[in-house]
Amino acid sequence: MKILVLNGPNLNMLGIREPGIYGTETYDTLIEKIKKHAEEKNVEVVCKQSNHEGDLVDWIQEAFFDKTDGIVINPGAYTHTSVAILDAVKAVKIPTVEIHISKVEEREDFRQISYISLAAAKTITGKGTDGYIEAMDFLIDGQN
Repeated sequence: MKILVLNGPNLNMLGIREPGIYGTETYDTLIEKIKKHAEEKNVEVVCKQSNHEGDLVDWIQEAFFDKTDGIVINPGAYTHTSVAILDAVKAVKIPTVEIHISKVEEREDFRQISYISLAAAKTITGKGTDGYIEAMDFLIDGQN
């Protein structure tokens, strides 16, 4: 099994950006946690981060041709603005889990809209970086 983990804008700033909301764990620590879990579950994982919407769209499309089995995506602020990312996920038809470190449903009004949720098999919020592990397990266990 192959899982693609995508992180959008500002996720590379974990541990620096608003630690009261996102915690003090760094992006590098998050990636180590994801890779360790993938190794324990005997699955291949590819992790990518970009502050650019087009990169995320390109990687979602490439996942189709790379025969990726599942996508975990934290689109960051693109959650609330990107129809392009939604359309890419819909086009490839790869099971996708939307992840947010914070509980976005308890934050600002503009964060209440999630385009990606319209195509996601599951949305996980407010579990910190452990939400990534839950998302991976959901995909590994066949979306049950």
